[in-house]
Amino acid sequence: MTEPLPEFPYHPDPIATGAVVPSDTTCVCCGQARGYIYTGPVYSVDDLADRLCPWCIADGTAAGRYEATFTGGAVGDDVPIEVFVAVDSRTPGFPGWQEPQWYFHCGDGAAFLGAVGAAELAARPDGGRPTAYLFRCRVCATHLAYADFT
Repeated sequence: MTEPLPEFPYHPDPIATGAVVPSDTTCVCCGQARGYIYTGPVYSVDDLADRLCPWCIADGTAAGRYEATFTGGAVGDDVPIEVFVAVDSRTPGFPGWQEPQWYFHCGDGAAFLGAVGAAELAARPDGGRPTAYLFRCRVCATHLAYADFT
């Protein structure tokens, strides 16, 4: 039986976004097979792709042990360092065509909701495989998004 997934305030549904998937893989960090594995980007010297469990990301163990980050160095104006660290080091990231961007709003990290609008964006004749990434401000509920192209 698998444990309930840890909560990620800045990535509330990592299963729906595909960042976490069911798996029997043993986590390279804690040595446990907990029923899920992280499939998103990992920025580290070590090859950790598809080898970390969500629990080691949530509690910061993976970031500390491997000097790993998961959101590609997200930067926000007027954001407390604690928020930046929580987003960059203890939140599952997401893959993008270019370097993914994490949004911040109202002095906090926004919640990543997933890739959206691909069908509508694909109808545009001026881009290769476009995707939009949707976020929601955790303070004021404003939706934020950006488009990414190959």
